[in-house]
Amino acid sequence: MSTSVTVPAVSLNNGVAMPQLGFGVWQITPDDRASAAVLTAFDAGYRAIDTARIYTNEGGVGAALERSELSRDDVFLTTKLWNNEQGYDSVLRAFDNSLAKLGTDYLDLYLVHWPVPFHNRYVETWRAFEKLYADGLIRAIGVSNFEPNHLRTLLDSANVVPAVNQIEFHPYLQQHELFELHKELGIATESWSPLGQGTVLGDPVIGAIAERLQKTPAQVILRWQIQLGNIVVPKSATESRIRENISIFEFELSADDMTALGGIHRGERVGQHPNDFIDDF
Repeated sequence: MSTSVTVPAVSLNNGVAMPQLGFGVWQITPDDRASAAVLTAFDAGYRAIDTARIYTNEGGVGAALERSELSRDDVFLTTKLWNNEQGYDSVLRAFDNSLAKLGTDYLDLYLVHWPVPFHNRYVETWRAFEKLYADGLIRAIGVSNFEPNHLRTLLDSANVVPAVNQIEFHPYLQQHELFELHKELGIATESWSPLGQGTVLGDPVIGAIAERLQKTPAQVILRWQIQLGNIVVPKSATESRIRENISIFEFELSADDMTALGGIHRGERVGQHPNDFIDDF
């Protein structure tokens, strides 16, 4: 059941157009399961895929790209560098490994997965990202889970401002300081766990809006993210939810709805704080 859905694009700070809604493949393993999910997403109308080396499914994403009738240029492909690959030379090796698994000769977006400030390698890592970008191997480079202080430290020596910062962002964690800093610096906000890994789906404010609009709570939250201007990459391995998550472009939330959703921020994370995350070193 092929569906034609037109997903709006966000223009990144270097002029590259990135679909505002993509498909995330975190925890979708092994490769054959990831490949099947990506092919379902393509059929539903997704044209952006978000993976990472640590997800151990780059091969599955690559297999889906090979099997799909879409051309490589039809798909906006993102992967991420893992923590123990930080450092100039190791970035270059890790990038080559990811390209090989994905079966492509370029990336649309490459992200530093975590800053890992304890080891203080992200500035050196970014120099390697800038080289790969200058060499034309990546259309845009960015970061993930960077706090304001990490961004400022990076920008003290960077030649290229990150195009994207992918952060935990959902109704219970609205990251106000970071969100405003992104706007000031021209960095696109991309949300991981945009549904709070399900923790926000039972919220009564969200439920009331969903009931009135005859939409699901997940659709309301994703629509809220879109209207904020965020890029979102919801993950699901269930076909009905994959299709449901992209069916958010035929309705809008009112200003009152947006205000109500903005009012349920709690500062509650479902993931680790970036200052504390040093896994895999």
